[in-house]
Amino acid sequence: MRLAGAAILMLGLAGCMTAPKPVCPAGQAQLRTAQLFLSARPPAKISDSDLRKFVDAEVTPRFPDGVTVVDGGGQWRGDENRLIREAAKVVLIVLPEKGDPAGKVDAVRAAYKSRFKQDSVVVLPPPACVVL
Repeated sequence: MRLAGAAILMLGLAGCMTAPKPVCPAGQAQLRTAQLFLSARPPAKISDSDLRKFVDAEVTPRFPDGVTVVDGGGQWRGDENRLIREAAKVVLIVLPEKGDPAGKVDAVRAAYKSRFKQDSVVVLPPPACVVL
């Protein structure tokens, strides 16, 4: 039993080990990104123009190095175990090479929720270790 516990602990710790930083060719740098999944749950109707204005006002000033917005969609089990599907936009943000941009990402998330009256914004930050 102890051996199994030790093996599980070692596997868990191995997942949190830092991989060696890749060596990039001259003129290139390692890229870190965050992904924000912006949905529009009814009754909200968010036009492409509204989203563009939001990105221009909230995302670009915080992350001037690069932002990409693509169409997406999501689904989940809602009330009464019904499948709910909705359109979404996925915002890919190029993060600064140094520093901790979590506060800026959270500010974008909060601004979207407030402006468009949404309950949540899913954010996938750069890889991190978590306690399970």
